[in-house]
Amino acid sequence: MTTPVHRLTQIDARRIAVRAQWLDADRPTDLLEVVRRLTFLQLDPIAAVAPSADLVAWSRLGGSYAPARLRHALETRELIELQALLRPAEDLALYRADMADWPGRGTLRPWQVEIRGWVEANDASRRDILRRLKRSGPVPMRELPDTTAVPWTSTGWTHERNVEKLLGYMVARGEVAVAGRQGRERLWDLAARIYPDDPAVPAEDAARIRDERRLRALGIAPSRAPQAPVESWDVGEAGDPAVVEGVKGTWRVDPSLLGGTFRGRTAVLSPFDRLVHDRKRALELFGFDYQLEMYKSAAKRRWGYYALPVLHRDRLIGKVDATADRDAGVLRVAAIHEDEPFSGAQASAVRRELRALARWLELDLTLPR
Repeated sequence: MTTPVHRLTQIDARRIAVRAQWLDADRPTDLLEVVRRLTFLQLDPIAAVAPSADLVAWSRLGGSYAPARLRHALETRELIELQALLRPAEDLALYRADMADWPGRGTLRPWQVEIRGWVEANDASRRDILRRLKRSGPVPMRELPDTTAVPWTSTGWTHERNVEKLLGYMVARGEVAVAGRQGRERLWDLAARIYPDDPAVPAEDAARIRDERRLRALGIAPSRAPQAPVESWDVGEAGDPAVVEGVKGTWRVDPSLLGGTFRGRTAVLSPFDRLVHDRKRALELFGFDYQLEMYKSAAKRRWGYYALPVLHRDRLIGKVDATADRDAGVLRVAAIHEDEPFSGAQASAVRRELRALARWLELDLTLPR
């Protein structure tokens, strides 16, 4: 039986995306519940306002969220760090088959053959790292000497960062894992000491389940998208097919999110929030043009070093150029960029949300005149 194609307006699609991300008025109450729904929280070293993982949690849970809860979840291994994403520990079973088959199944691509060859050429170093971790882990990377026989070559910033690259591939192989952090520095240990001892879900089933959970988190997503590092943006054949009025391409929608009453609210988001992280999807569904500008010179920035996207009901309406100056005890808002002129209600709602953010950060708030 052929599944019918759902025909959605852009308003329908936006509301599905907002509800899926728990950014409507029906807030969740538990951090682990949020992470299981979103499937992960992304880590990022930039914390101009607050760490991204905390901002994402706050934007869902509100002022009741305490960053100490996230730290506790990591210490008790309710959440596990995997490739800079914090995932529910039980989800590791969905990645074990890929780890066992690293660097891939079937005919390998040239780049997969290349990295496999590099790891094999440095097998003695890999084994040395495993011995050291077994004896002394968890340890920071600086305590693991570089004994590689063949250096990693790159035209980018990873050139000759041999131990870092080798550890990354050992994570992908399921041999080592991040055991915690000292400040921003990761601590490394044997994966067997960190990951739960759950049996691997067979590869084909795991891929299907990951697609289904990704679609549940996004609500609506392209069935195919360009390959993205670490976490895909597409969802394969999960859910039902859909077309969105005025938007090209074939989409997949979570049928459980079709219909129902939409109650929106205003939210200030992390630049890494999943509602906006796929910039192409944000532009197609929301008409929202956004880029991270921290790597641009100040003169070339349109919205600011770490501009926070602003959601109002089912629209992304602007960006907030804000910085937390903890020494001065102030959340400084340099500018509120309006994609289109705010209504009085929108302007009041955005300022109210910024006051809530400042209270949560325990900072005073300064707004532009």
